[in-house]
Amino acid sequence: MGGPLARWSEDTCAVCPAQALGPGAFDVVARPSQEIAYDRQIGWRVDQAGTAVCVHPYRVGLPPGRYASAAEPLPASSTPTPEPPPEALDLPEDLIDLEGWLVATLRVVDQDRIFGAVARAEREAAQRFAPGEVVTALRRVLSVELARR
Repeated sequence: MGGPLARWSEDTCAVCPAQALGPGAFDVVARPSQEIAYDRQIGWRVDQAGTAVCVHPYRVGLPPGRYASAAEPLPASSTPTPEPPPEALDLPEDLIDLEGWLVATLRVVDQDRIFGAVARAEREAAQRFAPGEVVTALRRVLSVELARR
């Protein structure tokens, strides 16, 4: 196993194990949960056994799998990036999931509706999170997501 893929520095959350670990060195699950807790000392989420876990397959570009904990083989590089699941469109409770929510929100809209989606997402996120935090997350996400289009 090598280090992280170059694209992961911008494509994944700042608290994703993909920021530091290479493919196969962490598991990927479909979404955040209480069982997959963010460990502030380590800097990413871990499962109850201590395995590093990414909770946004549509950001890391890998389908859910137990790549580190059960040595499941990585998918072929030609495997399409998973689409955000419907539950990824629910505004998160925790600030560390705001970027993932923004990415999901933007990836499910057509090109001609992107600016309306950004405005709606900003308004909705500002109801739960501090405006400065929302702007910071939007800047990070938009710099990558708009370039993808």
